[in-house]
Amino acid sequence: MPRRRNSTAHRRAQRHKDVLHGQGGHRARDFRCVGCRLDVPLDAPGTAHRNHCPNCLASLHVDGRVPGDRAADCRGRMEPLGVSVRADGEWMIVHQCLSCDELSTNRIAGDDNPLPLLRLVLGPLRDAAFAHRVLLAL
Repeated sequence: MPRRRNSTAHRRAQRHKDVLHGQGGHRARDFRCVGCRLDVPLDAPGTAHRNHCPNCLASLHVDGRVPGDRAADCRGRMEPLGVSVRADGEWMIVHQCLSCDELSTNRIAGDDNPLPLLRLVLGPLRDAAFAHRVLLAL
């Protein structure tokens, strides 16, 4: 097999890389999770603004005071801490930003993985000191 010469004259031009990041590209309606690197669609059953991964529940600090406003300047990683339940029975994931320590709550989506949700719910029960404090408070 003949050897190729290393010359730029015979090289093909590199194609433009807007397929991942441009308007209408295949990432126009999804995002990559900062935790598990899953490609997550923006459309989520049960919520108008998907802002966490349905697989690992990680998020980015992108929203300001209003869900979906994308007004936060931090852009830090948000880790799920626990679950809160509203009076109407709706579950909310409590996230904490690892950069600025801000707490926020996000509605769960219909396609969220139930295993990490249950781990968040049962997490305080694994901590014996926490369970002891709760029993003493009763």
